[in-house]
Amino acid sequence: MYSIGYDIGSSSIKAALVATASGKSLDVVSEPKVEMGMIALENGWAEQHPDDWWQHVCNATKALLQKHGIDPKDITGIGISYQMHGLVVVDENGIPQRNSIIWCDSRAVNIGQKAFDELGNDKCASQLLNSPSNFTASKLKWVKDHEPEVYQKIYKFMLPGDYVAYKLSGEICSTISGLSEGIFWDFKNNDLADWLLEHYGIDKKMVPDIADTFSVQGKVSKEGAAMSGLAQGTPILYRAGDQPNNALSLNVFNPGEVAATGGTSGVVYAITENLSVKESSRVNNFAHVNYTVSNPRIGKLLCINGSGIQYRWLMNNLDVSDYSEMNDLAASVPIGSDGVLIHPFGNGAERMLDNKTLGTQMSNINLNNHSKAHLCRAALEGIAFSFVYGMEIMESDGIRPTVIRAGNDNLFRSDIFSKTIATLIGQEIEIYDTTGAIGAARACELHKGDFKTFGKNIMENDYLMKFEPLSNRSEYKSAYNTWKQQLKLLINNS
Repeated sequence: MYSIGYDIGSSSIKAALVATASGKSLDVVSEPKVEMGMIALENGWAEQHPDDWWQHVCNATKALLQKHGIDPKDITGIGISYQMHGLVVVDENGIPQRNSIIWCDSRAVNIGQKAFDELGNDKCASQLLNSPSNFTASKLKWVKDHEPEVYQKIYKFMLPGDYVAYKLSGEICSTISGLSEGIFWDFKNNDLADWLLEHYGIDKKMVPDIADTFSVQGKVSKEGAAMSGLAQGTPILYRAGDQPNNALSLNVFNPGEVAATGGTSGVVYAITENLSVKESSRVNNFAHVNYTVSNPRIGKLLCINGSGIQYRWLMNNLDVSDYSEMNDLAASVPIGSDGVLIHPFGNGAERMLDNKTLGTQMSNINLNNHSKAHLCRAALEGIAFSFVYGMEIMESDGIRPTVIRAGNDNLFRSDIFSKTIATLIGQEIEIYDTTGAIGAARACELHKGDFKTFGKNIMENDYLMKFEPLSNRSEYKSAYNTWKQQLKLLINNS
């Protein structure tokens, strides 16, 4: 028997086939074969049509079933991971009334900031654990203000994963975790944030029904089966936003456990039971996948925009063949890159730097002494230092890491990168070979409550290695302090 997991990204849709008993990943396919595009009618806007996601889900599902000769009736469950913070609005017939306003669209920034000021920073921080900012609720308010003819037709709003689940099942629902990422959840009252809806003038009837994260959230309908190739009645057993799901994929559920990713942007996602919001202007707080009223689990999310994109930019602009060559070049240079510094903040405003836009800064380059090897080392160190800087912000907000787990991406495969972080924070880093789609497929079994077996399957199937802190920290500490002092100057002068 098998489970299928979907990862609804903005670049592609990934579908994973997992053996239910062992949790072993059998295959992952991606649709479309080229990267999905975005619709940008104005600067700062980003939209996609939700039916495009659905079509790619159907194509990926059929490809998996056909490739492996799987009888659809042998699929015992469906799990869904999805791009966070998007907005889908449908009428009473379930038809989208506009393109989805996706996660990287910034049109609602001013709406969220205005609400933050009018409602009170303290109230938003203590009850929403965030500013309304540019999240889903603010995007819905934008539709209300700027597209009243669309708003009048809205029956329900949904997050991207909710829409895919709806297309499969015909049932509209979301989760507490999902509603919290949209900034619709009041953690103090453990209920919908009615007061925010009232402030925005949003009808509470538009809110989807709430289902448990690990539960039968719906079953594949006759129409969903005909389109997807799945069997009618197959249960949807799990859904979550991509960052909470990435943490789940790394078996990160409990206070002190931290998930890290080093993709285009870097993410540190730490679990706590503390509702502290000391750093709410720089860190987002969402209900984790295992959040309940009686057992609160909050995922603190810190994003570093200038992460993998910095290293990729350098590769594209140096005479090198791949990341492996860059890592070898970097290893030929001592700790501290002989004084060369790179601050990798060239991918837009950095929330952890109070939304400053610094751009990538390269400094202390001596044209007689330094080479591309120094740039490679300085880039790896600079990105690693930004992770350490982010961890210091998290620690000031009460996070005390007991374990850090990361996926097997280009950055964390680098010995220099991972050892720099592990040594500076004094905590080993475990590396796992997994994906969000695989995690979503495995999560189908968690409605049974057996988290121990879930974690055991991850360790047996995915564990690759660990990087331990080096005993001599002095050179790393000196290099980091120099980098941090320069960062302070850049922030003060911006």
